[in-house]
Amino acid sequence: MSTARTWAVALTGVDGHLVEVEADMSNQTPEFRIIGLPDKSLGEAVQRVHNACKNAGLDLPRRRLTVNLSPASLPKHGAGFDLGIAVSSLAAGGLLDARSITAAVHVGELGLDGRIRPVPGVLPAVFAAARAGFETVIVPRGNEAEARLVPGIEVRAAASLAEVAVWHGADIEVPDVDAVEAVSTSPAVRDGLDLADVVGQEEAVEALIVAAAGGHHMLLSGPPGAGKTMLARRLPGIMPPLGDQEALEVASIRSLGGEPVAALDPLPPLEAPHHSASVAALVGGGSRAARPGAIVRAHRGVLFLDEAAEFSRVALDALRQPLESGVIEVHRAGFTARFPARFQLMVLCVRLNSVQTTGVLRARLSDPAMT
Repeated sequence: MSTARTWAVALTGVDGHLVEVEADMSNQTPEFRIIGLPDKSLGEAVQRVHNACKNAGLDLPRRRLTVNLSPASLPKHGAGFDLGIAVSSLAAGGLLDARSITAAVHVGELGLDGRIRPVPGVLPAVFAAARAGFETVIVPRGNEAEARLVPGIEVRAAASLAEVAVWHGADIEVPDVDAVEAVSTSPAVRDGLDLADVVGQEEAVEALIVAAAGGHHMLLSGPPGAGKTMLARRLPGIMPPLGDQEALEVASIRSLGGEPVAALDPLPPLEAPHHSASVAALVGGGSRAARPGAIVRAHRGVLFLDEAAEFSRVALDALRQPLESGVIEVHRAGFTARFPARFQLMVLCVRLNSVQTTGVLRARLSDPAMT
């Protein structure tokens, strides 16, 4: 068969979009080309796929191979399409069962030796496959625990391209290789601080409990050394634990940030950006792929601004829209990424009158219901 197709997932923010990966072979000058609005890293998949197939014992025919990623108008980025490109190319050459690959979604990066490497964003990608009605998704072994958090879909975890090829009907020997484990690129601090550690400060502790129970934003003002930061960092420990759906939302954001996810964590997250943080660091951004910022990583948890007077006015004003709507949209040329951003705002300052009175703090902290 000269044409074969399978499926992969393109992520725009936390939203996954199914991408049809179709490969076609023709009797022309040998060439391997990927079309359909790929980025630089995806364009380099040609060499990764070629070498991975060779080292897995699956030689691609020396013919012209064209791989199309559809819809072509949707930007695609990252190496997570490697596995889908490889299996569709092999099926187009008659080495794999074309019907088998059509029924599955493939997510993973290929090494030159044929091993499948973990990729960020597997959790929202598997969610997208489940919503689209697919019953099977194939992911790297290092992302297996994360992918199995999604109910209602069969997850197959593979360590090598040869293992996937055998599942799709190839008659080759599967080598015994060590699976590539996921490595965190943005580790989260989960220190489990307990409010019982605080001695004294009865009024502040009571206010913290009220804020946690009612989901109120909070302002702490006092001299240095009064215990404001110690109190603020213990707020997540007394907040109501996250439900399963809320924990899945938080885990999806962690997955997008490159952090391995092995289980659902019921503890609300705490984000404490430095006062020198830019607007992009708070909101999120990126030229080709939008990455979640501190506001998004604090979803269902606490955004802690220590020494709020030191933050720039533009950065503080950027908090207005997510506080009102619970979402943040990052607009870039060619795409718009939408992230959830429903958090409790915890603001600390030495003196109340030192806080910048313009922008979001004046609007929010002057409201008695928010403090």
